[in-house]
Amino acid sequence: MMRSLLALFVGVAALTLTGLAADKPAPKALVGNMVCAKCTLAETDQCQNALVVKADGKDVVYYLDDKKANHKKVCSSGSELKVKVTGKIVEKDGKKWIMNAKVTEVK
Repeated sequence: MMRSLLALFVGVAALTLTGLAADKPAPKALVGNMVCAKCTLAETDQCQNALVVKADGKDVVYYLDDKKANHKKVCSSGSELKVKVTGKIVEKDGKKWIMNAKVTEVK
């Protein structure tokens, strides 16, 4: 009897944990232009990847936690790179950041 209850408890716990993992939201995907926040936007003291996305007719700037990915393509030249970025969006110090950013160039 005790073994049956233990097996039932373990089974319910496993199903609950599996269900919780399945409910985890997928990272947000944004499409926009990657630019240098220092050289193009003049918003930072150091070079920093930033994603500029149009939302409701306004430019929304997201800073990427990875400063190096594709940065040579946008830094100092003032050029933009059309990209799709996925990751977790957080707000720090009044700025939007994309953490664990995965950048894919859009052609």
